Amino acid sequence: MISYTEASELIKRKFDELNLETETVKLENALHRTLAQDIISDIDLPPFDNSAVDGYGIIFSHDATEWEITGEISAGNYKEFNITGSGAVKIMTGAKIPAGVTAVIPIEDVVVEGNRIKLLPNVKYHSGMNIRKKGSDIKQNETAINKGTFLKPRHLASAASCGKSELLVYKKLKFAVLATGDELIPVNEKPKDDKIRISNTYSLIGEVLENHQAVVNYGFVKDDKNEIKNKVKQMLNSDADIIITTGGVSVGEYDYLKIIFSELGVEQIFWRAYIKPGKPAFFGSYKQKDKLKLVFGLPGNPVSSQVNFKVYIKENIKRLYGMNPMGTVKAELLNDLRKKDKKRHFMKGLLSKENDKYYVTSTISQSSGNLVEMSKANCLIIVEEERLHPGKGEIVECIPM
Repeated sequence: MISYTEASELIKRKFDELNLETETVKLENALHRTLAQDIISDIDLPPFDNSAVDGYGIIFSHDATEWEITGEISAGNYKEFNITGSGAVKIMTGAKIPAGVTAVIPIEDVVVEGNRIKLLPNVKYHSGMNIRKKGSDIKQNETAINKGTFLKPRHLASAASCGKSELLVYKKLKFAVLATGDELIPVNEKPKDDKIRISNTYSLIGEVLENHQAVVNYGFVKDDKNEIKNKVKQMLNSDADIIITTGGVSVGEYDYLKIIFSELGVEQIFWRAYIKPGKPAFFGSYKQKDKLKLVFGLPGNPVSSQVNFKVYIKENIKRLYGMNPMGTVKAELLNDLRKKDKKRHFMKGLLSKENDKYYVTSTISQSSGNLVEMSKANCLIIVEEERLHPGKGEIVECIPM
């Protein structure tokens, strides 16, 4: 059995071996995609000197305090004016600056009397004031957005300004998800006897979608080796990049997944890591011609599978696709925690913030099968391997959820 740190490093290395393919998408469909090439500006931005405010364009002079209004320019309706030292042109935000104008005085800094304006008392102005110079944002042929950027709305505006109606982006990773277990029934059936509704599939699908990737639900199968093998074979032969199964990876009589993976040519990288919950997780890789697929056999307990996804998979998606890292916060414990082994624990907790300080409590059940309690939590409390029984008032690291 390996440590959590060793398991994480092995997974990271394999994620780095994935060959991310690219595709071209329309600009309006590029939100939350990851740029696969630099965006180069084809023009200077802004493309002309323009006004940063609604105001009056004048020729700067140390002594002038009033001017005669000689015309008006709005954005997109440029007119050339012969501005003199005593003249001013009314100009709107974004409008092109006419030749000769060296400063724009905001509307609120003057009083208008007929066709004249007077500077209000104590108002200062200077040469170049409120004029956005041509190319001050970016010069032609400079990089506006770097390759690897996870695209937000502000990036789409920048790409549009550079004349890009389509963008080259990395394709989403495609996940294939399968649950196993004789106890499972569909969500629209009422459980009888020893049956339970399938639930962990939906939390995993949610995790994939929340991280802006694609997913195919392969449903669930009973603990029948041939049925499971056929499903896993379909998944391995599909166009999926990452295979996730739940259940059947421990040491029980009906835990077939580890054997099935081996029979189908999946290379085992590790099986079981010293963490709680989620210790019996399997991780391997599979080559389909030249395509590398990553294979995760996660525990059947819904909390365990969700924790495994968060601490093993989520961070690597974010890293590969240029998203903000998952991150942690330090919080003061509001109650004692019980931890008597030397596994890395990820405990369900309730995180709060007061006066710029985080606090966390964990009176929630830590059962790996209690998905309802997991839904109440808003963080995972990390308790390191050597740390036993953290007490009230101590500082712990938390992963917000």
